[in-house]
Amino acid sequence: MILNNIILIIIGLSGGLVVGSGYVAFLAVLGIIPRLTQLTKTYQYIHVYEGAIILGTVITGWMSLRDTTLFQSELWLIPIGLLCGVFIGMLAAALTEVLNVFPILAKRIGFGEKIVILLMAIVFGKIAGSLFHWIYFVNH
Repeated sequence: MILNNIILIIIGLSGGLVVGSGYVAFLAVLGIIPRLTQLTKTYQYIHVYEGAIILGTVITGWMSLRDTTLFQSELWLIPIGLLCGVFIGMLAAALTEVLNVFPILAKRIGFGEKIVILLMAIVFGKIAGSLFHWIYFVNH
């Protein structure tokens, strides 16, 4: 029994270290946070971005391991969902900016001069897909 618990602890810590290392490498090697601060012109707050990502990762990781229930109004889900969406959107935008995905895609499909149309198509497609998901799958 004790040996099983020790093995589970070692496996859990190893998995956490691997995933955490990959996440940090992803953010550090690609320069996501510096690019995000450059795009938003808030480079003086780079330590706040880093602290928020670390704190958010630790808190949500801890909450996912526990049976956490927050006894709050359902209206709190609106700002929390908006903030989560903004974070994911900004992170995805910084990643695509770092990797130059849109200019390469635009040149490949022949939209080199009309990259704004490509971006708006992606944005409206994401909005329509998200609305369909939330209206159809979540409410039924």
